[in-house]
Amino acid sequence: MNTHADQQPPMSTPFTASSDHVRGMLARAFTTALTHADPATRQRAEERARGWRDVLAGMASGTLRIGSRTPVAGLPAWVTPEVLHGGFATGAARAGGPLQPYEAEAARRAGVPADRAALFAYHLTEPGLAALWALLDSGRYEVTLPEEAALLTVAWLVRAGETDAAVELVGVLGPFADKLRFLPRPAERAAPEPGAVHRSTVAQARAALAGRRPHRAVEAQREALRVWRPFADELLAHWLEFTGPTGEVGRGAEPDAGWLTHGRALLDRYERLAAAHPLTGRHRDPRGNEGILRGALAELVAGRRLDARRAGLVRVAVTGMVRKRGLPGSERHAALRGVQAAQAALPAHHALARLVGDRLAGLPQESGLADVAPYMMPVTAAEGVRTGLPEGADVPPSVRRVVAVTRSAPLGVLVAAGVVPSAEAMAELVPQLVAAERTAVHRDPELRALMAANYRAFRVRRSLLLVNLARQVTPEELPWVRAVGGHAAGDDTTRSSAAAAARTLAETAVEHFPGTLLPNPLVRELGVLLGASGLDAPLTEELAADIFMGRFSGKFLASAGVAAELLGGGSLYERYYGIDYAELGALAARRDGRGRPRTGGGDDALAEFARLCHVRAGRTRGTGSVAENGMVIEQAQILTTHNLATLVRRVGVAPEPGWAETARRCFGTVERLTERAGRGPYPLSALKDAAYAWRQLVFHLTLCGEAERSEVLAWLPAEAARRPLVASRLAPALLGLRHVAGGGLFEADGTALAGRARRLTGWTASGHWLRPDPWK
Repeated sequence: MNTHADQQPPMSTPFTASSDHVRGMLARAFTTALTHADPATRQRAEERARGWRDVLAGMASGTLRIGSRTPVAGLPAWVTPEVLHGGFATGAARAGGPLQPYEAEAARRAGVPADRAALFAYHLTEPGLAALWALLDSGRYEVTLPEEAALLTVAWLVRAGETDAAVELVGVLGPFADKLRFLPRPAERAAPEPGAVHRSTVAQARAALAGRRPHRAVEAQREALRVWRPFADELLAHWLEFTGPTGEVGRGAEPDAGWLTHGRALLDRYERLAAAHPLTGRHRDPRGNEGILRGALAELVAGRRLDARRAGLVRVAVTGMVRKRGLPGSERHAALRGVQAAQAALPAHHALARLVGDRLAGLPQESGLADVAPYMMPVTAAEGVRTGLPEGADVPPSVRRVVAVTRSAPLGVLVAAGVVPSAEAMAELVPQLVAAERTAVHRDPELRALMAANYRAFRVRRSLLLVNLARQVTPEELPWVRAVGGHAAGDDTTRSSAAAAARTLAETAVEHFPGTLLPNPLVRELGVLLGASGLDAPLTEELAADIFMGRFSGKFLASAGVAAELLGGGSLYERYYGIDYAELGALAARRDGRGRPRTGGGDDALAEFARLCHVRAGRTRGTGSVAENGMVIEQAQILTTHNLATLVRRVGVAPEPGWAETARRCFGTVERLTERAGRGPYPLSALKDAAYAWRQLVFHLTLCGEAERSEVLAWLPAEAARRPLVASRLAPALLGLRHVAGGGLFEADGTALAGRARRLTGWTASGHWLRPDPWK
């Protein structure tokens, strides 16, 4: 669930729905903890169930205020809360709980009791400050939660001569010294340079590789090829000695003693093989060819003659096996068994995963790899001797992918190489880069490194569910960040660098993930960079339809004003979506560039913007069902272009392939999502996302020159025709786009050309024309 603050239920509303959600999540976690086959998954589910029980208990007792910036009684907003799915705080602090091993070791070295209050007090003494200064100078520390940067900040302030600020900060932290850990974690080496990023550390890759287990289906197939196919051949060959290739058991024919002795040995070996190789069960089927031959053999070995029915079954089994694979020892049979033996001899993927994990063992574990190729080479001769794996065996793709995500390189390189597969994955890496840009205002290198580590840790903090347009806590609200705020000195160089970084990140997302909404975490990071750059560039996050309040914050109207600047005057985008950007621009002018009210009716402008979104969605004011709320939110996205206009107009984003090629890439996303909506298990979500991608297509087309736009418009139907389902579904939308591009307009109901052309939007409270049967 999106927990953005702009659309939470008002505090006066009873949290009945929230309680129901919590109970549902508790039931789900409890079921998983009881029934899942994987022990680790069961343990994680037990921990989640514990958290949901704490949420319910806190809500019932009043110690938890769901929807507040300070949801836990007694904990200020800057304390990192434990937050579950949906933004629900459990009542615990992430930096609380039992003493961590590194804290216990620090207490032992300092000679103080193993509790946090004693550790806190020690690090305010001369030897304790000296130990913190040594960490600052070496950079060999980790900050996994923002609180772990607090004592290092105190030490830096003391060394910088800012004793008053240090004393004030200690006064803020002191009441929590016995509960929260304010000490950083020691590390073997300093943090890497921020220019390169990686999705996974070497340690994480090794853990993933070590967790690989034999794939039962694959191992069953390997067992069948290595054990049961040869046994079936031997059983068939034994019967051929008695029946010949016709499989005929002559009436009154008696097998000789040698044949029976060998048959008895075959049956005994079968029992041993069945006990030792239990993965496959096909050989146990008495109706299968092998089962028929084995059962008939058991009859003869027991001294009983075969009746006519069983003799007939033997004939059918023998002739069928010979016809299918050839006589044992024949060229055709040998070729088939040779291929199967080669397949069976291929090393298991989990064994190769262990080998690659061993290759990574001697490397620095808490960083990425500049070059992953040496660790994905085929098995060497020495490794073959040590592990029993065949020399020259290739590392399979499933293992290579685990190693690939440890590659450390500039973000653009990783995106282009496919290591970063989505905008969501990209958003996870961006804080590593933004931390460096954001903290460049600190001239002291030790303070800059500390604040960068603090920022990276803060961005892991999960958002709370908030109400009444309350805002999430920002890094600037942390007491230790405020304490060093006077040492930040931005200049034209740092502002220019932040603007360039924002433009590069935005262009990377637009170019490589066309037709995809910028994920909220990425929007937030871009907002941080743009704030540092001094650019007036309002960005908006995606709102959650299930908790929408019916109102919008000022940045939505400001963003719509930027869209009016770029797209007003009769553009394709304006005409396609039926927008009056002159009117919208005048409305936005009643507030400043950040959405704050000006004199003369600015306070009413947001209400008017919300009313406009409701009217365009065909909804009454206020909130409705999730689908109705989604329709209103979508209209706000249409009016603002959901950040695209801001990025182009104010940030200067211009994708390298050009707008025409970017439009074509957007249509590829539209096609995939339309196909998924036509065949996939979650059609409504795919329909919504297809409409979002279509909106970006229209935006990119609007920025094309006339000649380029005409080429793309002619290309779209031909491209869609390659996928019949897509072509039939999208035909009304394609016709509508060409109609508007040619100077036409939609009717008030979003149709044209006697209903044959339609405007494509995603949310609907009833059936969608793109897929009128979404559940069939």
